[in-house]
Amino acid sequence: MNNNMLESLVQRIERLEDEKAVIGADIKDVYAEAKSNGFDVKILRKIVSMRKQDQHARETEQAMIETYMQALGMLADTPLGMAAIEREKAHAAG
Repeated sequence: MNNNMLESLVQRIERLEDEKAVIGADIKDVYAEAKSNGFDVKILRKIVSMRKQDQHARETEQAMIETYMQALGMLADTPLGMAAIEREKAHAAG
């Protein structure tokens, strides 16, 4: 085992962990600034998360959310929900 290499790797990891902590604090400050300017931080976090996904992954996730919401009756009073209900009625009538 090369002790010098091991120590070098540990030092690099420690340095990167320190940088990560600073970046994490900076991100927290930006969210606090957004909140103080009236933005909804929960929504901003969701948008940042969604922007990390490719378009197909976003569309798939959104379709699954809508499917679950429809199954729970959460879309019944929206235009999308009403259209789905009408489609189901038409399909059932055959």
